[in-house]
Amino acid sequence: MTTSTPTPQIDVRRSADRYASRFGWLDSKHSFSFGHHHDPANTHHGLLLVNNDDVVDAGTGFDTHPHRDMEIVTWVLQGSLVHQDSTGHSGLIYPGLAQRMSAGRGILHSEKNDSWRLATDSERPHDEPVHFVQMWVVPDERGVEPGYEQLEIDADLMSGSLVPVASGMPQHDGASAIRIRNKYAALHAARLQPGQSVELPEAPYLHLFVPRGAVVLEGAGPLATGDAVRLTATGGQRLTATEAAEVLVWEMHAGIAS
Repeated sequence: MTTSTPTPQIDVRRSADRYASRFGWLDSKHSFSFGHHHDPANTHHGLLLVNNDDVVDAGTGFDTHPHRDMEIVTWVLQGSLVHQDSTGHSGLIYPGLAQRMSAGRGILHSEKNDSWRLATDSERPHDEPVHFVQMWVVPDERGVEPGYEQLEIDADLMSGSLVPVASGMPQHDGASAIRIRNKYAALHAARLQPGQSVELPEAPYLHLFVPRGAVVLEGAGPLATGDAVRLTATGGQRLTATEAAEVLVWEMHAGIAS
């Protein structure tokens, strides 16, 4: 991990240029190298290694699999997702709920469209897909105790401002919804109506993702659903919605050493 000052840059990445993995039950688009998509020139930005935009069919999902030494934040846009892990935690993740899993020294977990869980004799299982963004950042300490946390923040998003979703930064103590184990990183989210705007924080590394809607970023122009911007050694730009939009912004004050 490094805190040296990088060269200023605004790098727009369009939705159509993302890697895509399609397996029948899963439509996944990757902002960085992931799985069999490996590009040594596109492995991370700042501390962010994964920004996957996933749609999972009803009754399907990711079977139990391992993780280690990673902070994993899941943000649901539509539908709901069931999480279960080897530490005994389970949870139903839905829009407006912040969720974090710290893999630490090792954890097993599964994630499935919640029609898999809700099918009972008295309820008909729904057939809606679940759409979510999953983001991975490196922790600032390896081999810690695995952990899980989730918290409802939907009411905070009604403000139209950038809301801390997950953070390890000291200034967000008592303000961020959930804590992650990296003191240099924070995730913010905003739901914007047409004409509403927010100001990006200033940081050595920012990653802006537009999972739905359309916005205009000062200095970069229009951004549509699925577009992303990697900002380096900058910040303070205005981001204005041109239609109803949801945005995710990683603020990072360190990067991964080369």
